[in-house]
Order: sequence, then C-alpha cells, then structure tokens
Amino acid sequence: MANKNSDRQKPRSRSQLNPKKNPKKNPKLKQFSQWLERRFATPEFIGGMYAALALFFFLAATNTLAGWLYVISGVSFALLIVGAVMPKRLLGELVVVRSPIDPVSVGDDIWIDLTIQNSGRTEKRLLEMRDLLPDGLSPILQQESVIEVIPPLQEYRWNYEAKTAKRGVFLFRSTEIATSSPLGLFRSRRDCPAGQKAIVYPTVLPLDSCPLIEQLGADTNPRQYSDQNNYNNATEGLTKTLRPYRWGDPTRLIHWRTSAKFGELRVRELEVTIGGQEVAIALDSSKGWTSAAFEEAVVAAASLYFYAQKSQLSVRLWTEETGVIVGDRAVLETLAAIQIGDRAVSETQVLKDLPDIPVVWLTHSPDHLAYLPLGSRWVLWQSVANMPKVNEPNQRSLGLVIEPISHDDANLNELNPEQNAYSSLRSQLQSYF
Repeated sequence: MANKNSDRQKPRSRSQLNPKKNPKKNPKLKQFSQWLERRFATPEFIGGMYAALALFFFLAATNTLAGWLYVISGVSFALLIVGAVMPKRLLGELVVVRSPIDPVSVGDDIWIDLTIQNSGRTEKRLLEMRDLLPDGLSPILQQESVIEVIPPLQEYRWNYEAKTAKRGVFLFRSTEIATSSPLGLFRSRRDCPAGQKAIVYPTVLPLDSCPLIEQLGADTNPRQYSDQNNYNNATEGLTKTLRPYRWGDPTRLIHWRTSAKFGELRVRELEVTIGGQEVAIALDSSKGWTSAAFEEAVVAAASLYFYAQKSQLSVRLWTEETGVIVGDRAVLETLAAIQIGDRAVSETQVLKDLPDIPVVWLTHSPDHLAYLPLGSRWVLWQSVANMPKVNEPNQRSLGLVIEPISHDDANLNELNPEQNAYSSLRSQLQSYF
C-alpha cells in the first residue's frame, strides 16, 4: 500500500506525458530554407496557402473538366510565379554604401551610417534591413530596421549607434536586405556588400603623475627640462619676448613698466630648456599572457605614451610585430590591433630588436629584465607568489610589479569601463617604485 500511495503522489511531467509535443527543427531543412531564400525565394505562409489552393483548383478542374476552374488555377499559378520572381529582381536594383567609421575609445558609442540607393525606375516598398555587427564589437549582434518606401532613383539613409565592448579592429562585411514585395507571397533575401573598418582605441588613463616616466633615464643622462607647471611657477629667468596678457597667465610674469608704456598688460615669456629625452614604450606581446592582464598592459602602454608626451619627451611605441611606431594615431591603431603572440621571446631577440634608448618594458615575464638598455624601466604583471625571480638578475633598471587582474574584475572593466576605468592600475602607475 505504501508503494501504491507513493506512486500516486508523484505526477508525471509534461515532457513525459507528451514527449513529441515540441519536436526540434531539422537543421538541414533550415539550412536549405536559408539557401533557397538567398538564391531564389521561399514561400510565406500566405504564399503556401495560396499555392495549395491553386493546386486544389487545378485538380478539381482536371476531375470535372470545368473551364472556369482551369481559369482560376491558371491565374493563381501566374500570380505565384510573379510573386516568386519579383522580390529577387527588386532587391537586385538596390546598392548599399557604408560611410567611413570614425575611431572611438572603449565604452564610447560608435556611429554607423548606411545609404541604400534605389537604382531602378520603380519604387521599393516594405524592405527589411539587417546589419550584422562584427564579433566582439558590441553586446548586440545585429541591428534591424524596416523601410516603408524608397522612390525610384532616390536613396534612403539609415544610421544607428552601437556601444563598444572592447578594443580592436573590426570589419563590417555586408548588410542583408529582405522583402516580400510586391504581392507578399514569397520572400527573398540578398547580401549587399558594405565593407568598412571600425577601430576601437584602448582606454587612456588620465595620469596626474607617473614617477616611472619622470625618473626615466635619470641614472644615465640627467636631463633638465621644463613643463607647463615649471613655467607657471617660474619667477625669474631669461626673458624671450613680451606678449599681450591672456586670461589665465600668472600675474607675477606681468612686466609692469612695459605695460604702463603701452597702456595694456604685457607678459614676459621666459626662455625654456627642453632636454629632448628619448623614450620608447615597449609592449611584450609574446606567448604567456592572460587575456585580462594583456588588456591591462595595453591600457598601461597607451597611458604611459601620452603621459610621456605630455611631459615633453620624445616618445615612441615599440612592439615585436611593428617595430618603432611614431605618431598618436598610428600608436593608437597599433595598440587597438595588437594581440597575444603564439611564441615566446628569447633574450637575443630582446637585445637585438629593442631600440638603443631607455625603454619602459611592459611584460609578463621577469626573464629579460636584466638585458634591457641602461636606464630603462619595466612594469611586470606577476602574482605575488612568483615574486622571487624579479629582484635577482636586474641591476640595471627599476620598475613596478602589478598583480594580475582577476577574472571578475576583467568582466567588470569590460562591461562598465566608464565607471571602473582601471582605477587600481591607475593608482599603481602613479605610485613610487
């Protein structure tokens, strides 16, 4: 009795009662339908019903030999042929042009502008546009829009914004256009080539100070240069010229005697000396990085490059794949496209390929730190457990050790870069080493 009661208390699930209620779609049939839609046309629901009705009238006409049934079936088959042929012909008269895409930084919205040109002499109605976004560019995989009508020999502009998820160089290849016009019986789809390149720059951290850059090369070639802060704090020096006062100029630099003579304020411009220290930001892209740590290294390379440029240094970027890169746009494009390599870097390669100037070496391995050019600095991504190897060989350069970012922090940076913005990395780059 206990076994019978226990069996009664266990109701069967719906899947057990109706195992064939939700059958899976045949993937081969789906692929054939998509192939037929792009090659020719596939029937809509109403088109299939109308084809079945036309076949019914034709069979009835052959059975009864009634002429009016032959007329109805013939007109129905004619409409089916027109409805199947016209969508493909209408799509063949459309041309899609994608405007150049301006580069943006990670987290910014990218603006995509498409122009659909109607080169035919008939208007196009009820078009479905679908733009497939490259993998990794945005959390959204595709954008869709419905166009009601495009007049003959006219064009329609479609633009939208997509939020970027990570840095990189992304290629837009084509856009899909589908229609069931003019009768709505059959549906055809066409891939329109609309290639364009979208570049997403890495994040550049606003560093207030960076001792790693400020003391670069001081142990081999002490330099004397003046930046904007030194100029604003100066009270004496060789006067280069006098110019009219501009809003924000320090009042201590006003030349009062000349100002009284000309009746307007004149400010002294002091002679400044810039040492022109050369420095290279070198990014190690060899095998061995974790994806999260490598993204941090790319952000650090971009931030250190622009801070060195702000400090009036002659700065350039070096990578193993590209060599020395000069110019803001070229540097950002290189950092946007760089990926982790598939082979390790040997010591001889480091000595041979690195420029013969002080460098900031961003790496995941402590093996090459002792072979950097004299006066160089390094930034090493390594966990605290593997620290003993860092301080052994390196007597020629100094640097920072950064704890690799965790997986959860990497997801937070990728999903919400504006709020998090690598705050831990920024604080470590601004700290003394």
